[in-house]
Amino acid sequence: MNITVILTHGIMRYYILFGIRRFRGEKMASEIQVKLEKLGIHLDKPAMPAGNYVPVLVVNDMVYVSGQLPLVGGAIKLTGQVGNSVTVEEAQEQARQCAISILRQVASVSNNLENIERVIKLGGFVSSTAEFTGQPKVIDAASEIMVTLFGDNGRHTRFAVGVSSLPLGAVVEIDAIFQLKS
Repeated sequence: MNITVILTHGIMRYYILFGIRRFRGEKMASEIQVKLEKLGIHLDKPAMPAGNYVPVLVVNDMVYVSGQLPLVGGAIKLTGQVGNSVTVEEAQEQARQCAISILRQVASVSNNLENIERVIKLGGFVSSTAEFTGQPKVIDAASEIMVTLFGDNGRHTRFAVGVSSLPLGAVVEIDAIFQLKS
């Protein structure tokens, strides 16, 4: 349920939406922006490509996002392989960072995520040992963010595979496909 409450105090009016106060005339936070704030996700400037490719491409109503690494402050904070030097929990945090990087790219072409109809697909790569078989559990951390933000429209197709190494020694890399509203 989405309820907006208007409180009057003298001549000043406040709008409260999910506990966020806005002054009259100031743009209300959208539901997706409120959810991002609750998750502690800030969609600042997306990462620039590291090679001869585009990080995000819109074709008709589809948004294709190139593989995103778990960059924090422009750097990879954790390297290694799951099943060797990296725990499942650490890898899940890396998958969350990849999801945030994906959202930054998508926000740059979709009116700050307002024009997203649904998440179509995530493709996850996990740097892991040959014995490790929990790649889906790692990529679930990114999938959970999509479902939390977009509800049923965040449910998507997906693959999660293990690889021996990833660019810059990253533990996780994820690409994505989204659909825009018509």
